[in-house]
Amino acid sequence: MTAQTEAAQRLYDAFAARDSEAILASLHPDFVGEVSAGMPLGVGGHHEGPEAMLHVWAQVFAHYEMSVEAEELLPSGANRVVAIGHYRGTERQSNHRVEAAFAHVLAIDDDRIASLRQITDTASWTA
Repeated sequence: MTAQTEAAQRLYDAFAARDSEAILASLHPDFVGEVSAGMPLGVGGHHEGPEAMLHVWAQVFAHYEMSVEAEELLPSGANRVVAIGHYRGTERQSNHRVEAAFAHVLAIDDDRIASLRQITDTASWTA
């Protein structure tokens, strides 16, 4: 593993553990998130700062019993990693099963995630 893929793996390990402190620790102070338009709960769009992105993820995890499984971490240049994986879970209220592929384009700075651009099938998230 490269230093960049190790930084990415820390984020996915923190998701699996539902460890908000570890999630925040994996993000650069100047973090920027781009969430796919059309995501449920109105979370799609541009989010600046680790706390703003943690709020997005907290909303999703509050409404969905969801795993974020990065199946491949692909180095892409000196400071970029592309994570390929799946979201798998259930919407808590409707019991709607979700399985959606994703690609996350991660920029790494100082061994932390400086940005994350999400690409996913948002239609799979809704009943």
